[in-house]
Amino acid sequence: MSNVHVLDHPLVQHKLTLMRRKDASTNSFRRLLNELSMLMAYEVTRDMPMQDIEVETPLETMTAKVIDGKKLVLVSILRAGTGILDGMLTVVPGARVGHIGLYRDPKTLTAVEYYFKMPSEMQERDVIVVDPMLATGNSAVAAVDRLKELGPKSIKFVCLLTCPEGVKAMQDAHPDVPIYTAAIDRQLNDHGYILPGLGDAGDRIFGTK
Repeated sequence: MSNVHVLDHPLVQHKLTLMRRKDASTNSFRRLLNELSMLMAYEVTRDMPMQDIEVETPLETMTAKVIDGKKLVLVSILRAGTGILDGMLTVVPGARVGHIGLYRDPKTLTAVEYYFKMPSEMQERDVIVVDPMLATGNSAVAAVDRLKELGPKSIKFVCLLTCPEGVKAMQDAHPDVPIYTAAIDRQLNDHGYILPGLGDAGDRIFGTK
């Protein structure tokens, strides 16, 4: 579990608790997710490489730090990843965005890809993959498998919730990819949903069933 980072900041935990409530409206759920994603972005980008540049202030010239290298890529696993993506882009508006379309086969629970679009020059970029729920881990593993074909400098995975089964699946397949989450819940049920969880994140973000 050394590569799993639980973001236990009081604001993160407070907002997550409000999102778990079954009577939270779509508007409330979406707003809280946006706010929570901004808080998580702050922690996930803490170790980004920096470089020194010269800037001219209104008073004098100085040396100051900016993020080094090609712009960060935020990769959303469709469709629910969009909910985290929006908040993170508020904090890192210059980031590039990639999308991976995956759906879960209801019988086998395996991930099936239907869309893949990434920025250019991925070999020179750091990647943050976002998806609200790391449940069975099948979609996350498939997404990282596909991204590694492009050879990015680094990959991180960010989710709101996970469980021991999801963490194990990711660590077995990609032990080099750190996981950032707001909570590790108890277990999966027979349908591959996290317990106690917060329901289907995509449905709650978009108001669908």
